[in-house]
Amino acid sequence: MNNVFLLLGSNLGDRKESLQQAIMHISYDISPDIRVSSVYETQSWGKTDEPDYLNMVVEVKTDLPAQTVLDKILSIEQVMGRKREEKWGSRTIDIDILYFNADIIDIPGLHVPHPHLQNRGFTLAPLVELAPQFVHPVLKKTNLQLKKELTDGLIVKKL
Repeated sequence: MNNVFLLLGSNLGDRKESLQQAIMHISYDISPDIRVSSVYETQSWGKTDEPDYLNMVVEVKTDLPAQTVLDKILSIEQVMGRKREEKWGSRTIDIDILYFNADIIDIPGLHVPHPHLQNRGFTLAPLVELAPQFVHPVLKKTNLQLKKELTDGLIVKKL
């Protein structure tokens, strides 16, 4: 059984509804064995003139391999209206694989652990809520340690 942490984000339309729809799709397409964090609101990262995001982390237990999980989340994004027009642009839904077990995966289109997770408060806040002691397989630090060392100045508010 694979333990997968996914980051969900939305900053267009009914953001809460988009997160709930994504959870429903994940439950149906990947696995019903899901734990969810609280929802956090944060300023846009990377392209700061965009609307604020709602973010959350879901932990999924699945028998699916990493590439299949990636294919399924890309399909969910497409079904939910995600358009990839510009890097860090606004989106109805964004789903990223943060961790896949303690695996290190570096193949075209799939980089796990997510290469920016240690730099983003909007990722670490919900991740620490679900798995504070999970150790980043590359950095060899817990999620809680990474959050304490975070220098990201964006405001992250728990809703």
